[in-house]
Amino acid sequence: MELRVDAPADGRLDAYLAGCLAELSRSRIQTLIREQYILVNGQPAKPRDPVKVGDLLSIAIPEAVPLDAEPQAIPLEILHEDDALVVLNKAPGMVVHPAPGNPDGTLVNALLHHCQGRLSGIGGVERPGIVHRLDKDTSGCMVVAKSDVAHQSLVTQFSERSTMEKIYLAVTLGIPSPPRDTVFTHIGRHPVSRQKMAVVNPPGGKPAITDYQVIAADPDTGTALVRCHLHTGRTHQIRVHLHSRGCPLLGDPIYGRPAKHPGLPTRLMLHAWKLSFNHPVSGLRMAFEAPIPPEFVQWLGLPDALRWLPST
Repeated sequence: MELRVDAPADGRLDAYLAGCLAELSRSRIQTLIREQYILVNGQPAKPRDPVKVGDLLSIAIPEAVPLDAEPQAIPLEILHEDDALVVLNKAPGMVVHPAPGNPDGTLVNALLHHCQGRLSGIGGVERPGIVHRLDKDTSGCMVVAKSDVAHQSLVTQFSERSTMEKIYLAVTLGIPSPPRDTVFTHIGRHPVSRQKMAVVNPPGGKPAITDYQVIAADPDTGTALVRCHLHTGRTHQIRVHLHSRGCPLLGDPIYGRPAKHPGLPTRLMLHAWKLSFNHPVSGLRMAFEAPIPPEFVQWLGLPDALRWLPST
């Protein structure tokens, strides 16, 4: 594929491509650059090279090599499956793909068993079939590609955001004000803590847009159930945006703070509730909803929740 840089880009080649190619990890992109599968204006480049307006990036994805990950019989909650894709409800606490510290027991291991190895190879040996990801402690809807054709279509839909729609439920420490708003910032790597993302001043980072709406607020615990509609897909976007409004997610180990009220859930309270896209083969519109986890039940019982949830 070829990408033309048509707007000012701040940062390195590998970081720029990581924002464009959600299906590839940054380390995978760095490897492809070093092995000259990625060229800039027809010439080899280095991961740290700057990106300039007008640059033509040529990207060739090599054929998949045999997997190191082993199939494992890990239960999965499948919402839909056909010859092109699988849609599932990822459990909280499940890592998406093998990585240092998590060599097995991941979603990839489970998918290799469930699909009997029939997954797209574009994501490389570490991420077969993985089009997008959810953080370890986030639950909810994910779509996985079983063919390279489906993979390419889904990645395009995620990157262009024209047909892909993602709606999340979150519980915040603090009640966002105003109760309904759009957060539009740039998000980039935190200047000090490299495991964090942060709101940064443009032209740094990348544009990030989140619509949020308070569904129900609980003054007794100082928490709120919030519906978030993503218009972009930046790393930790909802977590960073609500933290920037002074309302970090309940149970967030990176951006949050300890809850003072006893009895509140301890997991990261973020759930990928709804996912809609066009089927990569038939073109038909598809919409999926992951059941709301029991940890959210105490907010669903608040009066305001009954007013909003059925119509969203």
